[in-house]
Amino acid sequence: MHIKKLDLTDINELQKVSVETFYDTFADQNTEKNMQDYVSNSYKLETLTEELKNKNSFFYFVLSDEDDIMGYLKLNISDAQSEDDFENALEIERIYIRKEFQKQGLGKILYNIALTKATELEKQRIWLGVWEFNQNAKAFYQHLGFEFVGSHIFNMGADPQTDLIMVKSI
Repeated sequence: MHIKKLDLTDINELQKVSVETFYDTFADQNTEKNMQDYVSNSYKLETLTEELKNKNSFFYFVLSDEDDIMGYLKLNISDAQSEDDFENALEIERIYIRKEFQKQGLGKILYNIALTKATELEKQRIWLGVWEFNQNAKAFYQHLGFEFVGSHIFNMGADPQTDLIMVKSI
């Protein structure tokens, strides 16, 4: 496997894997309307293009030896972060693994990319938001040493949901 830092030439693949992994992760717990509303806004090409152009956001694919996209990572610093309470920090906004590649240690590989990037940028903390009902993700991040420090609202279409904020000092 190998890692690829994304640029605008990857936009169509990013959109496809973003929608697929988001649906696989959250469709069972949300209405189709809320899923459609969220995806049609957050993963439209214009939105993803702006995110890829932002110098304070970083996207990476983890690819198989056959160049199949196994998952992806989105990181943010400075004004690209989804919360402005975290100075000198790096946000892990998205770690998504395609269903057929889950349980192979890819989440840890993507986390290590985030840790390397945070160290390279001399950040003091890494933080993220995780849906309060995503038990697997909460356990994963706790295992990595993240601690709960608060919450914020994540709007899933018309449904305001609670994301728990987790932080790890590095």
